[in-house]
Amino acid sequence: MQHFYRKALVAFVFLLIADALIACYCVYRSNPSLSLMPPEQGTTRWHIAPITDVSFGGASTVRILDTARQSLSFDFRVSGTIANPWAWAALMIDRADGKPGLVDLSKYSTISFLAKCQPANSLILNVVTRDASVTKQGVKQTWLPVMTYFSCNERGMPVSLDLTRLTIPGWWYEAEHVDIARRSYKLDHVVKLEFGAGPFSPHETDSHVEISDLALHGRDDRYLIALAVAVVIGWCVFGVWFFRAQSRALIAKVDSRLKKDLTFVAYRHLTVEPFEDKEKAAILRFIASHYEDAGLDLDGVAAGTGANRSKINDVLKTELGMTFNSYLKKLRLTEAARLLTDEAGATVAEIARSVGYANSAYLNKIFKEEYGCSPRQFRTLAARSDVLDEQEPAGQ
Repeated sequence: MQHFYRKALVAFVFLLIADALIACYCVYRSNPSLSLMPPEQGTTRWHIAPITDVSFGGASTVRILDTARQSLSFDFRVSGTIANPWAWAALMIDRADGKPGLVDLSKYSTISFLAKCQPANSLILNVVTRDASVTKQGVKQTWLPVMTYFSCNERGMPVSLDLTRLTIPGWWYEAEHVDIARRSYKLDHVVKLEFGAGPFSPHETDSHVEISDLALHGRDDRYLIALAVAVVIGWCVFGVWFFRAQSRALIAKVDSRLKKDLTFVAYRHLTVEPFEDKEKAAILRFIASHYEDAGLDLDGVAAGTGANRSKINDVLKTELGMTFNSYLKKLRLTEAARLLTDEAGATVAEIARSVGYANSAYLNKIFKEEYGCSPRQFRTLAARSDVLDEQEPAGQ
């Protein structure tokens, strides 16, 4: 059994390590992130472009400062020459061939960045996407913008915005004749991200903006579900293996113990190994004939054989290497094991009484100490051992 438990411990530790590694991988993959500034190697291609109201009669200006794309740094000036002026810097998505492209951001739920601006300002983030229900091929005016506001100052403010709670501006409903009750949007075909002046930005004022550490963050629960499934399957497999292997080890232990215990059966000593010393034979014969007596003790053996207590102990230690109590216990347990194997209809309580134990609970206790399992488990394991013994010749 020691070998089995060492093997089980190794398997247990291995499973814990495997679960830890799988958990680290799944937790990492369940929280996808994408750095846009500075850009990650091999990520979506994009370039920075100014977006102003000039083509609509306005006079607002935008000047891009950081062309290396390490940050979104730009100056802007909002002119009040039209009713709703705008001045933005946009991250335009590119295809591999340099033409305008699309990117799927639906797996990300949050965008974070560090925003600095001078003077302090309230700016807009616009996420422009194509919506299959309203966007017309080649008509940019039908792209769907979803937006939110954020604040910034000269010292820099960390900003985190929820991409699932952006707002569709009111003017878009009017321009595209869409029911205002429609509030849903998807970010699976994003065209660009725009940062710039909001309705509360000062007009006719030179402003500077720097957006850095721009990153997207998401949550993918499929990996957590996969982790739970993997852990459950792994531990179920381990549990099945453990109990089967434990049963096999117990069967082997019981079988070995039964074979070893045959030397302690009283009639073996009396018939196979007869004693020339009549006193020794009388002592062993008396114990073998009266071990089922619950009240048998050393004084009883002395009275029944005429030998003194010291002589009885000397005989048992010399011949069997055991004390009286140890030998009596061994006889009773060995006989109980035999009855459990041979007498399938006998209950544990009946067997306990037949070997000298009035209390079946006590038999359970000492039996488990001796054989490593309860009498009921022993009976089951012995039956399995017999089946294996019968099948072994066929397998050979």
